[in-house]
Amino acid sequence: MPSDLTTPPAIAAGALAATAQPTLTAAGGLLLRPWADTDVPVFLAAYDDPDIRRWHTRRPASEDRVRAWFAGYGRDWAAEHGAHWAVTGDDGRVAGRIALRGMDLADGTAVCAYWVLPPFRGAGVATRALQVVSAWALGDAGFHRLELDHSTRNEASCRVALRAGFLPEGTKRSAAVHADGRHDMHLHARTREDSR
Repeated sequence: MPSDLTTPPAIAAGALAATAQPTLTAAGGLLLRPWADTDVPVFLAAYDDPDIRRWHTRRPASEDRVRAWFAGYGRDWAAEHGAHWAVTGDDGRVAGRIALRGMDLADGTAVCAYWVLPPFRGAGVATRALQVVSAWALGDAGFHRLELDHSTRNEASCRVALRAGFLPEGTKRSAAVHADGRHDMHLHARTREDSR
């Protein structure tokens, strides 16, 4: 199908899906890999954590739903719409999740999301995972701009964004619904120029 773009796409269609989703390594022995069926129980249990529930409004209700999410993650990569990783420690235990969603290959943009399980918080897991995903996305993958947003009340997520080089760009008023109502959201972004 011919393109209606008047400018060349930042990333050629098919460039990402032509290969398997990469496995990435981060400082401190972290490994970022695609989710596997063996991760279903820990992924489901993660949403029992009050903080994960508070800041993430979607929640799988059963192991079957988690498997459906994982299948969707595979389809996201194949369609070049998203990439989803389990973040594991050097012992192989799942420490958290990180994702690139809403990939727009024409503009070279994507949105980052993450969470960390309680035993691994406070050790820089989210920051290191976000740094390595950003380096891959803005480098080898060819993206130009990555965004993330978080509730203005989520100070931990704000610290992660800033430590990973995502500059604050402003506040989106009443932009997201959480369990306790609408929240203003801080917007952060990192561009290829920032990474140089």
